[in-house]
Amino acid sequence: MSNSSKAAKQLSAKRIRTRNNVIVYIVLSVLAFIWLFPVAWIIMTSFRGEKGSYISTFFPKTFTLDNYVKLFTDTTLLNFPQMFMNTLFIAVCSCLLSSFFLLSASYCLSRLRFKMRRPYMNMAMVLGLFPGFMSMVAVYFILKAVGLTEGNSVRFALILCYSGGAALGFQITKGFFDTIPMALDEAALLDGCTRWQIFTKITLPLSKPIVIYTILTSFMGPWVDFVFAKVICRANSDQYTVAIGLWRMLEKEYIDSWYTSFAAGAVLISIPIAILFLKLQKYYVNGMAGAVKG
Repeated sequence: MSNSSKAAKQLSAKRIRTRNNVIVYIVLSVLAFIWLFPVAWIIMTSFRGEKGSYISTFFPKTFTLDNYVKLFTDTTLLNFPQMFMNTLFIAVCSCLLSSFFLLSASYCLSRLRFKMRRPYMNMAMVLGLFPGFMSMVAVYFILKAVGLTEGNSVRFALILCYSGGAALGFQITKGFFDTIPMALDEAALLDGCTRWQIFTKITLPLSKPIVIYTILTSFMGPWVDFVFAKVICRANSDQYTVAIGLWRMLEKEYIDSWYTSFAAGAVLISIPIAILFLKLQKYYVNGMAGAVKG
């Protein structure tokens, strides 16, 4: 084959790659625009000076910080700072308990062999097919029977709801633990380590990606949940979470004066999740590198 033919084929292949790359970038750009459009809109609405839930233009005519100020100063309808702290407290406590329960159960199911292990996993798989809110009425009456639906006990009740069934979602975490060689556990046992030491000093350090994933999902669940919070809090306005507060802002009698503050609240509640993700995302790569090395 002559040099000119080779050069022509290389040029043709390069043009095809360039064309494919352009198509891919265009599609990704369109998808990114579709994904970012609502985010940009809610941020602009949070700074909008015009009140009400509808305006005829996409860009606000005036910009102001009053919507953010109103959240922290106007308590005639809702005490947003208190709701924010309630949600933060519930989410942090639920995250810690849920992560511990889930990681511990997943490790036991992955590394230990005991009676009823397989039936338990099958039962958990079946129960996981049903949405959690199907049991909320029964859960509410159980909590009411033990006196956890009034006053400050509401927060404790929500923590129990969010963390109590965390171990049922063991499938993903167990699958990750299964990829860690059993030889590491056996060598540690020969060296005199206990199962708890193996779990905390060997398995978890090699499982940083799934640990971070567990922490993020365990935090986000209580942070954005509305159904259980609404059922259990009921009329205890001092125990409201931000999800209930933002929902109340959209009620018919309040939406005209609180809609832009609702947008400001939506922006504020996204900040803790964004910070948590940005702080923890580096451990994905580090954890995978450590697992491969081990």
